Amino acid sequence: MTATLTEPLLVTAPRILGVGTAVPPESYTQQDVLDLFGIEDPKVRSVFLKGAIDRRSLVLPPLAADGTRIMEAQGDLLDKHKAWAVGMGANALSQCLKRIGADLSDVAHLCCVTSTGFLTPGLSALLIRDLGMDRHTSRADIVGMGCNAGLNALNVVRGWAVANPGKLAVLVCAEACSAAYAMDGTMRTAVVNSLFGDGAAAIGILADQVGDKDAADFGSDLEGPRILKTASIIITDATDAMRYDWDRDLGRFSFFLDPQIPYVVGAHAEIVVDRLLAGTSLRRADIAHWLVHSGGKKVIDAVAVNLGLTRHDLRHTTGVLRDFGNVSSGSFLFSYDRLLQEGVVRPGDHGVLMTMGPGSTIETALIQW
Repeated sequence: MTATLTEPLLVTAPRILGVGTAVPPESYTQQDVLDLFGIEDPKVRSVFLKGAIDRRSLVLPPLAADGTRIMEAQGDLLDKHKAWAVGMGANALSQCLKRIGADLSDVAHLCCVTSTGFLTPGLSALLIRDLGMDRHTSRADIVGMGCNAGLNALNVVRGWAVANPGKLAVLVCAEACSAAYAMDGTMRTAVVNSLFGDGAAAIGILADQVGDKDAADFGSDLEGPRILKTASIIITDATDAMRYDWDRDLGRFSFFLDPQIPYVVGAHAEIVVDRLLAGTSLRRADIAHWLVHSGGKKVIDAVAVNLGLTRHDLRHTTGVLRDFGNVSSGSFLFSYDRLLQEGVVRPGDHGVLMTMGPGSTIETALIQW
């Protein structure tokens, strides 16, 4: 179908197609990590053991001659991030395309998200080169936005898809969180080191042109939800509550999480969800599926209390936290994958995606199957 100047294109709301996830091969229980690093401080051990995390996939530092773990220099951490972000990202991308019956040659736009290291050229360029993708593939990199960045990117890719109906875009979130660890025995680093895991996730996004019979039809038997609306809020009073900055004592970058951040996020969750549902005639009770970022036990509990959600509503959020820890920007896609595997979604169901991260920011999206 060819549009004329007087015949504007009618484009459907973009839909999510497929999903793929990837983690490193080595998985460790919280007790494993405590033993491997010889952590004896009772307060630090309590942080590890009471965070509702059973195990995480991690790329730990190599062993020294005496059996202890080597303290990696910042340059080594950057190398680790590059290697594992590319490797996991490629695996997640390949899985996603396989599930929707598409090839690398079908990808017209690649958007990559990462916050656990800095790369120039970006992850998108490295994936296009290493996977042998078309050199004309449009690309974008979203770097340093943190755990909320997956939904920031989804909104960007959503706009690209609307502007390019019938063309497949892929969003990849690749986070090598173990490349951002700092071990110094303090409570500041203990909170971070007990929480994050390594992982990558990818989804396809496609907008159809109404009536265009020639548009690509990837995975029609697995048609995913349409992205109807997004909403966000930045909590400017808590701009420094979550950050990744230079630790002068350790001579490397280090995460910082304010102990009050779960309650700050929880207190603002209702505001942004109400904004998301405004004008839709939907109430929170009408949302069949809640896919919330696995930010940590206290964060999840605070969101649940403020939104009136049940354990069942957040079963995939807590399940991902339990089995993988917080995998940063891709966490909500791990939950989305589990929801699809569960096989309970029905046509017409609405869902809410929610992520939170530095800024401090909460991002949301309303989807419908």
